[in-house]
Amino acid sequence: MANPGSITPTDLTELLRSARAARGASSRGRPRGGGAPPGAAAGRGSSSTAPVPSPQSPDIAIQRTDDDASISRLSAVELGYLSDPFARLFVPQGAPPQRRFPIINRGTFVRTDCIDKLVNLFLTSPSNSSEPKQILSLGAGTDTRYFRLRNANPSLPLLYHEIDFPPITASKIATITRHPTLSSLIPTPSIPTPSALQSSTLNIHPLVLSSLPSTQSLPNFSSTAPTLILSECCLCYLPPTLTISLTTHILNSLLQSTTPAGLILYEPTLPHTAFGRVMAENLSRRGVSMPGLEKWDSPAAQARRLKDAGFNDVGVVSVREAWEEWVDEGEKERVGGLEMLDEVEEWDLLGGHYIIGWGSRGDGWDGMKGLQSSEPDPR
Repeated sequence: MANPGSITPTDLTELLRSARAARGASSRGRPRGGGAPPGAAAGRGSSSTAPVPSPQSPDIAIQRTDDDASISRLSAVELGYLSDPFARLFVPQGAPPQRRFPIINRGTFVRTDCIDKLVNLFLTSPSNSSEPKQILSLGAGTDTRYFRLRNANPSLPLLYHEIDFPPITASKIATITRHPTLSSLIPTPSIPTPSALQSSTLNIHPLVLSSLPSTQSLPNFSSTAPTLILSECCLCYLPPTLTISLTTHILNSLLQSTTPAGLILYEPTLPHTAFGRVMAENLSRRGVSMPGLEKWDSPAAQARRLKDAGFNDVGVVSVREAWEEWVDEGEKERVGGLEMLDEVEEWDLLGGHYIIGWGSRGDGWDGMKGLQSSEPDPR
């Protein structure tokens, strides 16, 4: 499953205009910003009618969102929001450079920066285990986090696993083998099939996530190493019963039930607001649905979900709150100077409809326990 930026520029234009209209027309009876109806797409200084997507399977539609994510990541990198020397390598070959709206670039920055903070807290927290720490990234797509971590600290004791659709993993492995800057960061890799990679540091597993609950083992996966599970806009695409089964299987079968474990979520929220309804409608037109969004439809529901999964310490913040509380003032000033962000109200709206959630069990998570959370830990 891909690691998507779920909202394209066309989607964002429609979402913001529809949300404004739903909040009420202006005194002249027109929505702020021109009042284009849903379905009208506006680029930077141009407008056109949004094409109707061709019918496609839900899996294909989800996989294609990863291309959009890689382009959004590169836009944020090239404008100075993020430092990622590997981002360009994973953009689809032949794709023209695309400069995203400032609001999307800021969202990409906050998502990446804050999840990086959580990952680094996991990696640097003291642990009673003698094993290297382990990360399992669900629906990793073209995510570059492994390469950024290894590049920053080549001696980092870390076992990294990624799971995604076989076509996604095959494409990623082909990119790795083409570029020595990537392959040099993987010691003695083995590629048993075009869609699988195994090594002592990075393992890429070609799996449809619906099959994971029946998977008894993963190559080089440790059942006892302190493990962090990452799901960035991934589990929300699955039926809730499958998500619960999959999470339980990872925590209590692939891992021993006593193994220290944590989970980081990045997902949309509040589907029943005007903005949330239009977001769901736009995704539906692209052949994408998010059953998990309906089940866990608020920050409070996400906190309860983490608690129900067996995590002792949980927290949830919106992306807007993460920007306000987790990004220091100097970094806010730097990011604010990169582009003029006129859509402050829209940023608050967009940032309020995505959450970052985290939960942990066992020792080795001290750094996460003091984090600012908008939802009290449900007891």
